[in-house]
Amino acid sequence: MARTHPWKRALVTFAAIIALGLGLGLGVEIGRRLPGEADAPPPPPPAAIAVRPEGAEAEAATIAVFRARRDSVVSISTSATVRDRFTLRTGTQPLGSGSGFFWDDRGHVVTNNHVIEGASAAVVALADGRTFDARLVGRDPTHDLAVLRIEGEDLPAPLPLGESGSLEVGQGVLAIGNPFGLDWTLTRGIVSALDRDLGEGRIVIRGLIQTDAAINPGNSGGPLLDNEGQLVGVNTAIFSPSGANAGIGFAVPVGTVIRVVPQLIETGSYSPPSLGFLFDARINAAANRQGLDGVLILDAPAGAGVEPAQMTRDGRLIPGEVITAVDGEPVPTLDDLLAVIDRHAVGDSVEMTLRSGEGERQVEIVLQAGG
Repeated sequence: MARTHPWKRALVTFAAIIALGLGLGLGVEIGRRLPGEADAPPPPPPAAIAVRPEGAEAEAATIAVFRARRDSVVSISTSATVRDRFTLRTGTQPLGSGSGFFWDDRGHVVTNNHVIEGASAAVVALADGRTFDARLVGRDPTHDLAVLRIEGEDLPAPLPLGESGSLEVGQGVLAIGNPFGLDWTLTRGIVSALDRDLGEGRIVIRGLIQTDAAINPGNSGGPLLDNEGQLVGVNTAIFSPSGANAGIGFAVPVGTVIRVVPQLIETGSYSPPSLGFLFDARINAAANRQGLDGVLILDAPAGAGVEPAQMTRDGRLIPGEVITAVDGEPVPTLDDLLAVIDRHAVGDSVEMTLRSGEGERQVEIVLQAGG
């Protein structure tokens, strides 16, 4: 049995004493309390993040709208027939893509004119995976609207129509479409501005809705919905130096769509008749918001028998006679007036009800071409 040297035993004994002293000292410090000091309360649990009931309700409403309207939105792919300059052989090449939605239960699909412009064929894809060859029914470049038609069974329901005349800046809107080929995408935003004009040269689209709901290439022709899921516009363009969403998108208001689309379905083109008077959508909308019930006439040809508004030197507009009804049908806004006129043909006579400070009277007007 090996013997331990005395100096080693002394070193172990000294280390044990030091360790015991440190432990006892540490225990004394940990357990030491000042006289009368109570035990410290335990730390409170982390606060739960509260979800506002109204926020949850708004979220649930958005989900419900998307689920209810998704199937009524379609994806549109177009192609063009091209001929090889050297072989003279013809072939088909993809042209572009966009969105659209069902207008009625007869298979009519509304989209933008620029989505199908230059195309020789279009294919409509539904949310359930079915695809259909579509034929062009009509197009209107002045409002960037077009109508296709597909034939099939068990087609989705058309979108319910809302009102664009009652829209307010700040109102919530939803856009459903197929940006960059990412099918059936939902984005949310607000109405950023109203009565915007877009375009240059011969074709300027007027009275557009501006929104910050994300709209990208492929969203064109898709619906802009209000929070109730009603159609308030057709997404038509974006303003972006990069070509992608920059928070400024535009939509054709549903008031215009309601005027144009039925005529495209019936005749294939849009050629509205005209009263021959000058109106301004922005001025009339401002007057309506201030309580005017009717349509301001800003100018009229000599001999028309009506009194238009006048502008004072200091820039004030003095209303003349206001159109309140056509053939007995009230027209409280300019959209209402144009919708009534669009149901007539060039050469038809209509009876206008005019209101001024002297009361009301009726005037018969023959509708003209153009305008």
